[in-house]
Amino acid sequence: MLTSRAGKLAGLLCALVLVLAGFAGSLALGTFHTAPAVVIDALVAFDPASTSHLIITAERLPRAVLAMLVGASLAVSGALMQSLTRNPLASPGILGINAGAMLFVVVSAALLQTSAPQTLVWAAFLGAAVAAALVYALGRQPGSGISPLRTVLAGVAVTALFVSFAQGLLVINQERFGSLLFWLAGSVSGRDLETVRSLLPLFLTALVLCLLLTRQLNILGLDDELVRALGQRTGLVRLGVGVIVILLAGASVALAGMIGFIGLIVPHLARGLFGRDHRWLLPACALLGAALLLLADTAARLIIPPQEIPVGVMTALLGTPLFLFLASRQKHAL
Repeated sequence: MLTSRAGKLAGLLCALVLVLAGFAGSLALGTFHTAPAVVIDALVAFDPASTSHLIITAERLPRAVLAMLVGASLAVSGALMQSLTRNPLASPGILGINAGAMLFVVVSAALLQTSAPQTLVWAAFLGAAVAAALVYALGRQPGSGISPLRTVLAGVAVTALFVSFAQGLLVINQERFGSLLFWLAGSVSGRDLETVRSLLPLFLTALVLCLLLTRQLNILGLDDELVRALGQRTGLVRLGVGVIVILLAGASVALAGMIGFIGLIVPHLARGLFGRDHRWLLPACALLGAALLLLADTAARLIIPPQEIPVGVMTALLGTPLFLFLASRQKHAL
């Protein structure tokens, strides 16, 4: 673990370098590899007659930006949920929030006959909120508050239920919603830069609000009696953090579908490197989450070209073994 301030700053700098390397790789690598000089030309001296320039600016650039935003958002929301619930197995994917957002997106797409993320994002927020409320209600232990075991079981059940409903709707309307099947497995492709830009303020606002709550989050990690003795309004802080999680997870699902395990893997990695202080933990999660999803998406393009593996499948391959490992370590605590 990095203990000194200088060491942690160096760690964040290394994470930033990793993000930049992943971003560059995302622009240059794919079915058709592109030389770095061509990538730079496409960004600074775009030529509409160049096929390479069009591929980079119209397809790969929005994809890379979206991967950074979604990766950072899912990682930060996972860290917030683990801190809020004091459950190391918590994440938007495990506790049903992503599934709730996905179900409401599919229902809204069927009712409104639209696939525009700017419209569907509001349905995603509502679905994420409904799922969070349902898991919270099911996870409460009468007389003793939130039970980690009940919460995980409730999250798994809610996820299975909502995903089944969404898949059923998609199967019934295969001709109409066939394009959503790839999105269902998690994908950062197929979005233009204008769509990403329209939702960028929402992502950035939620991420900045997280950084403003780092002190309160550190206090929430203390013993409940000590927190009350410090006069902290824990209910208001928990509500605010919950809203931020819903915003980040809901917007991520509306844009990229079901991408799991980023919110589980990255917080544990960041906590092992930077400790539990949220002033360092949350920026580290944002950078490492962005880097991980960039690398996963690039790898998804390179494994079986010209076909692509949904990036949600790639993150599941990484995350499932870790989830089983964490669950085995927590079996006595749960």
